[in-house]
Amino acid sequence: MEVGRDAYAVFVAGRSPSGGDLYAVRTEGGPVVPITFTNVGEMRPRLSPDGGSVVFLRGRSLTDSTPASIWVMNLLSGAERELVLPKGAGKPAAAAWSDGGRTIVVSAGALYVFDAPPADAAAHLVEPSRRASAESSLAVVVGHPAFATVVPCADSKDLCVQTDTGAPGLLASGARDAFAWGRDSVAYFIGDAVEIRPLGPGRSRALELDAPRPRQMTAFTGLPTR
Repeated sequence: MEVGRDAYAVFVAGRSPSGGDLYAVRTEGGPVVPITFTNVGEMRPRLSPDGGSVVFLRGRSLTDSTPASIWVMNLLSGAERELVLPKGAGKPAAAAWSDGGRTIVVSAGALYVFDAPPADAAAHLVEPSRRASAESSLAVVVGHPAFATVVPCADSKDLCVQTDTGAPGLLASGARDAFAWGRDSVAYFIGDAVEIRPLGPGRSRALELDAPRPRQMTAFTGLPTR
């Protein structure tokens, strides 16, 4: 698996219902490879647009599902760097890449932005003029250009698609942990398998994972071509 070249996904797995370790798998399936080996829970990973790094949250222990810190791992070297929120910030709830991978947006009560490593990792509040863009980077956006986001349905066991107008429409029943799969598909977990659903014509396919309690996946499907 060549980082930043091959198509692959990173996800959380572990028998604890809260945190687990991070694992990688090729997008066509195959062996699952662990990429973290800690005694605390990792969660909510997001791969960078170039596939070279992953930002994720860590809890205080394997049994604590409350994120306590934000980390970025360079997948080529394995080096990790913590992104430290300013005093008075809330607990981190989500992190995502923005500006083509140049910055990282963190939701922690307010919205904060960091310059991506190796730049200085000081946190800054997101300016009001950039708030919509920051919120979009944290959402599960459908299409390119984006035309909708994936949101929980009224029944929290289902996933819906929300456009700028109209009521949410059902995307999948009994589904969870939606995420973008390249520019032309959306994916989500049903049970312990991932269903990858094209936005246009075509059939859905399943990605089976040989890992305990897989969840919270992020995918790098290759660099876009011009």
